[in-house]
Amino acid sequence: MQVILLEEVKGVGKKGQIVSASDGHAMNFLLPRKLAIEATKANLAQLDAQKKKAEHKLDREVASAQKIADKLKDLKIQIPVRVGEKGKLFGSISNKEVAEAVQSQSGIAIDKKKLNMPAVKTIGEHTATINLHAKVKVSLTFELVAENSRNSVEENRNSVAE
Repeated sequence: MQVILLEEVKGVGKKGQIVSASDGHAMNFLLPRKLAIEATKANLAQLDAQKKKAEHKLDREVASAQKIADKLKDLKIQIPVRVGEKGKLFGSISNKEVAEAVQSQSGIAIDKKKLNMPAVKTIGEHTATINLHAKVKVSLTFELVAENSRNSVEENRNSVAE
């Protein structure tokens, strides 16, 4: 008997596959548990329509991710950080901080979980990879610049003294 699997069944097949199952297995196990439906013309047509709809949705997602990638490709982000002697950071920069800097400087919201970058502990230019979609990845260049913490402390003291 030909059946269309509605869920993945171990040892039989994956969701959406058309498989041949013995009559007993199909009638006593797959159909009563709603793991499969009979492969009739109507059900096959419905399966085909669902696959086309899923492909169309995937194409829209890829196109949307590609538009964002084109915007991010030429973007250079500057992130002010506190540094010690010899340009070393106090700690390292996190994915969250880079994602927030992209959001504030370009208006493009990036999920911090999609950002892939090595540990950054020095000022200067660095790159990170953003996985916008399984098929769309883009490199982002960001620059860490030293924040003048001593000057800002002195300015605060002067403004309080006045």
